[in-house]
Amino acid sequence: MDALLSAFVACGLAEIGDRSQLLVILLCLKFPDRTGRVLAAAGLAALVSTGIGAAGGAVVHGTVPFRALSLMAALALLSAGIGSLARPKTPKLTVSPRLGAFGGSFGVLLAAGLGDKTQFLAFALSARTAAPVLAAIGATLGVLAAAVPAAMLGRRFVTVMPLRAVRIGIGVVFILVALGFGLDALRLL
Repeated sequence: MDALLSAFVACGLAEIGDRSQLLVILLCLKFPDRTGRVLAAAGLAALVSTGIGAAGGAVVHGTVPFRALSLMAALALLSAGIGSLARPKTPKLTVSPRLGAFGGSFGVLLAAGLGDKTQFLAFALSARTAAPVLAAIGATLGVLAAAVPAAMLGRRFVTVMPLRAVRIGIGVVFILVALGFGLDALRLL
């Protein structure tokens, strides 16, 4: 359960104001009557992306000492914190109309999710907890928890949610938690 909850919270927070969340808004504006399909595609893309990360974490778990895995989790959290403090790049949306709402959204969101901080978080949390399935499910649910309000509110999301302040707060929390993980992994705490 540790992997499920920690991945849900970490990935859900990491996605707030992130490129993937902004892409969901743009996709829902492009396909206004297909919000359900866009969200289904977002869920599947998140599952594939975080599943790959969690599977990699499962491979690493048995070969790396626990302290090193804790340090890797600290680096993943630090990376997410720094990424949250940085201003997100405005995503460019190019979707082939032939692919439709689901196929186009899946392709765009999967491409955005590969190598993203949520994939790194799923990798590190899976490696540290030895529960790749729970880490992938938690990460996917976290991504969806951030995507659903964005999809439902559309353009209003960026006016209702003070994204800059929220991202700064999340970034600071990630960095502080990373510091705690790192100090613990190095046995300085």
